[in-house]
Amino acid sequence: MRWRRSLAASAVGAALAAGAGVVAVVPAQAAGFVAADTGAKITGEQQVADGEVDITISSPSLGKSVKTRLLLPKGWTRDSAAKYPVLYAYHGGQDNYTSWTKNTDIEAWARKYNVLVVMPEGENGSYTDWYNYGKGGTPKWETFHTTEVRELVERNFGASSVAAAIGNSSGAQGAMSYAARHQGMFKYVAALSGTLSMRSPGMPAMLMFTNAGNGQDPYAIWGIPWADDANWKAHDPASLVDKLRGTGLFFSAGTTGRPGPGDPDVAPWDIGLLSEIAIGADNKEFQKKLDEAKVPYTAHIYGDGRHNWPAWIREATFIWPTLMQSIGANQVQ
Repeated sequence: MRWRRSLAASAVGAALAAGAGVVAVVPAQAAGFVAADTGAKITGEQQVADGEVDITISSPSLGKSVKTRLLLPKGWTRDSAAKYPVLYAYHGGQDNYTSWTKNTDIEAWARKYNVLVVMPEGENGSYTDWYNYGKGGTPKWETFHTTEVRELVERNFGASSVAAAIGNSSGAQGAMSYAARHQGMFKYVAALSGTLSMRSPGMPAMLMFTNAGNGQDPYAIWGIPWADDANWKAHDPASLVDKLRGTGLFFSAGTTGRPGPGDPDVAPWDIGLLSEIAIGADNKEFQKKLDEAKVPYTAHIYGDGRHNWPAWIREATFIWPTLMQSIGANQVQ
């Protein structure tokens, strides 16, 4: 097995040495990747840049193959027995596994620490195993993220079980829901403009409308609101606050419906402004539930700010050192 891994590493190194901008593709069979318990397996690996790799995962939970982007720690080698703390970064709706690298300087943030950053595909899957009118089945995005991706990076890329999570928009809801539903999986969770109180008045309708606009059957995801309330409740962070006890929590959102620093100059009826008003009120409701349960947290309900990357970059850079500290990721030269 070791010689196969060395062969794959040599292929990457040779391609990179050939010149700047060269992309290396490593056949999965050459790398000797270990599968997840579900049978999910890595079928391809592509070097995007120095320390940046995309892997293709054939997922039984999704019934198809999707990609995940990795930022590897400085000094990472395929044959090393070293284990690295992990940050899982989840993207929002109408985006994909490249969104964090496309919209932020997450590569530079990560490079300062001995951390492995994992950015999995989430499509518009709402970070749940779909209810499908009580029948279950694919897609199972929660299983993909919390079992398949986790096991694959732990078994093949030196990821440890010490992890934190950050997410924006629907990825924020997913990160917080995962933390509650899989207690102990994350040391710390940062949720940026996420729907954290899914059952609050108006929230089911907004989520259903958003998912219908994404081309999804909104009733198939968590079920029909009220009729399938037990399933909604089982995935709602605000209904699961007791299960968040012991996990470090950060959440942030705007409330005023006015642009914040760096936001585009848009009309007051812009959907990015209007949606953030609703999400800000939703985050306040989540905060109220945490206070009632006496669960510690850090919140930044900041007023002006649109539902977009300028706000999320500010919040992410603020909380980044705390995330790194929570998982014992040390600064590197």
